[in-house]
Amino acid sequence: MGHREIARLERAARRHEFGRPDVTELEIGRTTHRVAEVEPMDVDGVRTMTVGTITWGVIAIALLPFLGTLESDGRTWWLWTAVAGFGLGLIGIEYCRRRRNALRMQPGRRRKLD
Repeated sequence: MGHREIARLERAARRHEFGRPDVTELEIGRTTHRVAEVEPMDVDGVRTMTVGTITWGVIAIALLPFLGTLESDGRTWWLWTAVAGFGLGLIGIEYCRRRRNALRMQPGRRRKLD
């Protein structure tokens, strides 16, 4: 190992002291992969689905004044895509909400309410 590689490893070790995760090296074939040992994020997806659903709804409403132009150009599928995105988003919100509630009821996964 050269002095640059040693210095880089020392910097990485110092960063760990400030809360960086442990990094392990995994050799697969001829390549070496660095893998950080981190906990998975605890995200339930309700907020993400809500933002996406609202976005599709706004797009659908914004396209309504242009319905005549969309019909003449053969692009009414734009409106129907936005309507479908909004509808599927509503289903997704309910799915994520039920999943979040089910996860909260598991004994080992209880958290404070958001």
